[in-house]
Amino acid sequence: MTKVLASLSEVASDYDAIVFDQWGVLHDGSAPYPLAVETLAALKADGHRLAVLSNSGKRADVNEAQLSRIGFPADLFDCVMTSGEALWQAFAAGEMPFTKLHAITRAPGDAEAWAGRLELSFLPVEKAEAVLLMGLADTAGAGAFADVFGAALERGLPVLCANPDKTAPRAGGVTLVMPGTLAQEHADTGGEVRYIGKPHGQVFGAVEAALGLAPERILMVGDSLEHDIAGADAAGWHSVFICGGLHAARFRSGDIASNVAALADAMATPLPRYTLDTLR
Repeated sequence: MTKVLASLSEVASDYDAIVFDQWGVLHDGSAPYPLAVETLAALKADGHRLAVLSNSGKRADVNEAQLSRIGFPADLFDCVMTSGEALWQAFAAGEMPFTKLHAITRAPGDAEAWAGRLELSFLPVEKAEAVLLMGLADTAGAGAFADVFGAALERGLPVLCANPDKTAPRAGGVTLVMPGTLAQEHADTGGEVRYIGKPHGQVFGAVEAALGLAPERILMVGDSLEHDIAGADAAGWHSVFICGGLHAARFRSGDIASNVAALADAMATPLPRYTLDTLR
């Protein structure tokens, strides 16, 4: 059974570094959650190393700048790692055998900004070697880009999903469809999908390497059982589940620990070691 915490400070001293998901844990996309900045500042003052691990298709520096813009001081974090950064590193290391990509992005220019100095071309899907599923506009829904995925399936192109999240919470209780939903739809039709990001081990290993710590010294704080908690468990990290984030509607009544157990059972995920309603 998960242990329900009143505050992260109850267990923080057991770890050398604490790694946070972004949306649903630190902020809602436009502003920090109440007490989030204060909590992180106190942890930093107590000597903890802090990191962010996000399923964002964009580079780490873009996410670090966004965190700073919405109120998180830049010197709080020892490491910011994103799925987009991990994919970029794989391309830079020559681990991805593609130079011609068709990109699906949240906004025009995102793919080119992500590529930077990489020698990549962004082309129509008919001329591409792979599809880069990087981000989605807020208005996108399930079934979007059916023509692109149909062409990828017909041509046998792999889809590189740089954000495995399926949904994400936003301000006002809005939940958006994320790239992981489209990737899952494509996989369900027999398409090849290569996931980069939580819960897959590559990004957890990248954070461990950046921090220089053993897995048992790291605590993951996230609001997705499927991505944050399952990924941390597979990496050998302990975890704190924020039940007031992505799954907040499931926790409006009833016993928290029992609700976490039921949700984990329904989603076939490991139980988090700890649960907290909101970051504090």
